[in-house]
Amino acid sequence: MTRVDFYFNAPDKRSVALRLAAKAYQAGHNTLLYTTDAALAAELDTALWTLQQLAFIPHVRCGHALAAQTPVLIGECIDALAACDVIINLDARPPEGFSRFERLIEIVGLDEEDRRQARGRYRFFQERGYALETHDLSRRLHHGG
Repeated sequence: MTRVDFYFNAPDKRSVALRLAAKAYQAGHNTLLYTTDAALAAELDTALWTLQQLAFIPHVRCGHALAAQTPVLIGECIDALAACDVIINLDARPPEGFSRFERLIEIVGLDEEDRRQARGRYRFFQERGYALETHDLSRRLHHGG
């Protein structure tokens, strides 16, 4: 069953998503940065080119000819990865087909609307019996973790 992690109190959801995607890639996991928002997908694509100065994170957008051979994908192509290791959800609702992945990551920002939507997703997973882990990013920021 998919493990679900909620990272909450994220001051910048995009930055947290990029950091987690880089960490997953470095651990050898295939990762999908899931979004149905084309503008956000473009931002993530651009940001991954400059995320780490000394390390390249191979990535493409969904629909690219090399999607099946690339470890980090951006968009809503649930079936395109070679292995369904990690999906990082950046949408308001759980992605269709998320249960194919070993791990689903939810990132919750600071604004009240985002928190409200995240509580709904949390209940959705909880009611279906998924193992839920929570990670308070405000503690990590204040304690250097």
